[in-house]
Amino acid sequence: MVLDLQKVKRMPIMVSLMMGAFVATLNETLLGNALPVLMKEFQVGATTIQWLTAAYLLVVGALIPVTALVQQWLTTRQLFSIAMITFLIGTIVAATAPTFMLLLAGRVIQAIGTGLIIPLLMNTILNIYPAEKRGTVMGVLFLIFTFAPAIGPTLSGIIIDAMNWRWLFYITIPITIISILVGYIYLVNVTTITKPKVDVLSIILSTLGFGGVVYGFSATGNEGWSDPQVYGAIIIGSLALILFAVRQLNISNPILELRTFRFPMFSLAIILLIVVMMAMFATITLLPMFMQSVLLVTAFQSGLMMLPGSVVNGLMSPISGKLFDRFGARVIIIPGLLIVCIAMYLFTAFTLESTNLQIILTHSLLMLGVALVLVPVQTYGLNQITPEYYAHGSAIFSTLQQVSGAIGSALFIATMSARSRSHLLQSSSPDDATEQFTASVAGYSDTFMLGFIISIIAVVVAVFLRKNAKEKQAA
Repeated sequence: MVLDLQKVKRMPIMVSLMMGAFVATLNETLLGNALPVLMKEFQVGATTIQWLTAAYLLVVGALIPVTALVQQWLTTRQLFSIAMITFLIGTIVAATAPTFMLLLAGRVIQAIGTGLIIPLLMNTILNIYPAEKRGTVMGVLFLIFTFAPAIGPTLSGIIIDAMNWRWLFYITIPITIISILVGYIYLVNVTTITKPKVDVLSIILSTLGFGGVVYGFSATGNEGWSDPQVYGAIIIGSLALILFAVRQLNISNPILELRTFRFPMFSLAIILLIVVMMAMFATITLLPMFMQSVLLVTAFQSGLMMLPGSVVNGLMSPISGKLFDRFGARVIIIPGLLIVCIAMYLFTAFTLESTNLQIILTHSLLMLGVALVLVPVQTYGLNQITPEYYAHGSAIFSTLQQVSGAIGSALFIATMSARSRSHLLQSSSPDDATEQFTASVAGYSDTFMLGFIISIIAVVVAVFLRKNAKEKQAA
């Protein structure tokens, strides 16, 4: 199928898709500050309540790979409508849930819609915009993907303080309905409906693999690395992913075309995406913990302190896309990674005397670097592949965003806990409160040093990006 790009009404299409993406990605972090309230409301413990977030990421991470196949069975309008109506149903179930299990069910239903909408949005951009304009549009897209989750904790703090927790779901219902109506009117099909044979075993292996890995790493924050359900899930998920990869390379109708990795620059872009997403999500997780447990600020205050960085990231995402369209990848990505390195190094210098302004400026610097990398690296990577791989490339990027975010958070939190305990055991008075705070600060410093080292590796990888914007088709 060949689209007539001159006749496609891009603006209403993008408005409907981005409204859907906004409410979907916002819900990844919207319950952050509400969890203590929900624990009291439903009389459940911390291990149970964390499933409201873990289950959401688990379902999204497991479902995204299947969307490349689904987009070959359903039209763009059909898939969008199914995704957003599913999300709307989940939101209503969660908002009216009288029990914890119904609230959890609502979150799972929401996540199904989210897992469908994210790759669909990216694939639509690739099909309705020419390569020379994709950087700018991807910049606007990443404003949604990064700004929405970043403001989730702050927004939830405001709503929890002012209203009932159910309003966390009520406020997204009107936006979702408008998105459904606009999409139904203006969306056109951007893919070829081929209705390939569905390989059930591939779907099972994909779900078990990505779901197991995301769950395993997400659960480390509560259970620890030594818990059987953590390492068991990671081992089972990893084995399932290996079997999934082997099967995709040996069947005629793979649900995720791994031959996309034959494009070298696409593969390098994936590596850079993983590193930056690990750094961003790990920092989003660690900074509130540092501020609340070490500096003793409230959850709402820590959310407000991270808001300027989110604003910087949101404002710079469209700009970095335009810079990419004009100057290419290397000129934007390498300086962006250097800024990430500087921010990570500055994080290592945080102490008990660190000021709010110091934290705000360092976090804002990090988010500036992330904005300069994420948009160009994803646009560059997708520009390297040929049109028949667009749906699969989008699904790969979307999947690895979720997986690398979960892995990054878990790796950094586990490192922080281990290093803090090590420093405390080496202190002269382990039971002294001051010594405990000092050990915690040292643990955070060591963890951010790990982030600094990983960021340096990313800079080295970025040097190998080719200067030309479009690769020749892979042999």
